[in-house]
Amino acid sequence: MKFITKVKNYPKLGLILLAFIAFIALGLPDGLLGVGWPSIRADFSIPLDAIGLLLFASVTGYMTSSFLSGWLLTKVGVGRILATSCLLTGLALIGYTLVPQWWMMVSLGIFAGLGAGAIDAGLNTYVAAHFSEGLMQWLHASWGVGVTIGPIIMTLGLTNMNTWRFGYRVVSIFQIILAVCFVLTLGMWRQNDAPSTGKSEKRLTEYQTPMGETLRQPQVWLSILLFFLYVGAEHSLGTWTYTLLTVSRGVNETLAGFFAGSYWFTFTIGRIVAGMFASRIGVNKLVHAGLIGAILGAILLIWNPSEIANVLAVGIIGLAIAPIFPAMTSGTRMRVGDHNAANTIGMQITATGLGTAVIPSLMGVLARRISLEIIPVFLLALYGSLLGIYILAVKLHKPKSIKTPVEVN
Repeated sequence: MKFITKVKNYPKLGLILLAFIAFIALGLPDGLLGVGWPSIRADFSIPLDAIGLLLFASVTGYMTSSFLSGWLLTKVGVGRILATSCLLTGLALIGYTLVPQWWMMVSLGIFAGLGAGAIDAGLNTYVAAHFSEGLMQWLHASWGVGVTIGPIIMTLGLTNMNTWRFGYRVVSIFQIILAVCFVLTLGMWRQNDAPSTGKSEKRLTEYQTPMGETLRQPQVWLSILLFFLYVGAEHSLGTWTYTLLTVSRGVNETLAGFFAGSYWFTFTIGRIVAGMFASRIGVNKLVHAGLIGAILGAILLIWNPSEIANVLAVGIIGLAIAPIFPAMTSGTRMRVGDHNAANTIGMQITATGLGTAVIPSLMGVLARRISLEIIPVFLLALYGSLLGIYILAVKLHKPKSIKTPVEVN
């Protein structure tokens, strides 16, 4: 009987592995832009804050596909979403390296965003419905692996080949290979997508709550705001660390690339560790502790007593905020209830796309008009705001009972 049980679990373990690989692929492009931006803007002869155009283009596609993720998940299936999004992202990234004009790269950002948004929202909803809080942490740790490797790939291209295009070409090839892998495993996803018989508790993906009903809940809007601010802050530090250190603080380019990578490295480690204890600690304590740690790291980054303090500050922030996104995603049902959870998760992911574009772009405008040193001050304000809003969102909704999905052994 134990042998039969293990055999039956193999498809689920295979799906988990593929989901992890998909999130590695999702993180790779995010790790490229921050390190590559100074070279990209020099090649196209554009100002510092022009990064906002690319971010807004990609977020247009991202928000469109993530908002439609519930319908896509039901009608198309996770496997096809993974295959299509990886292929679309890979082709867009290759296009980045071939186009001669800046506006063409911005246009391709829409397609890169469409691919990223579909896989992000679809997999977050899928994992929240089928698996535990610990697996959600490890899923996002996989994204951290990708976003940690991204700056390293870009730094190698800049230092050894003197071109930012190398990084995007490497990642685009990886995305296309993954698309082929997901096409070959579509049958596994279809098998696990089969609806429940109704004898057990309904999954989050099986509720058909009208969107209008969900939008009338104040805690839903607070949850959306949380994800808007959090992901904006997360990407702002990843996007601007390299420029802050090299342009404003005179740090060596290779060392600054290491500092930028250290942010995503400690970020990934934090999620791996959090995955081991998430179920025991609880999502609220993870979020509270993470935001307090991020506030302390931002204060150290503002103080800036030495180069070593910079890497410590960046590492502390990365470690501290690591569990927050997956913890808030798993805890969505705690803030809005099971009936509204699937709708809210899709809107939360949509909000992350907007936050990714708006907040780093706003930081770029402020850095250009005031100073790059405004960036850590802005981050401190964001982390403080997040802590207050999260406490309020949790207090607004207290469900009678919460059942956690069963961990896969």
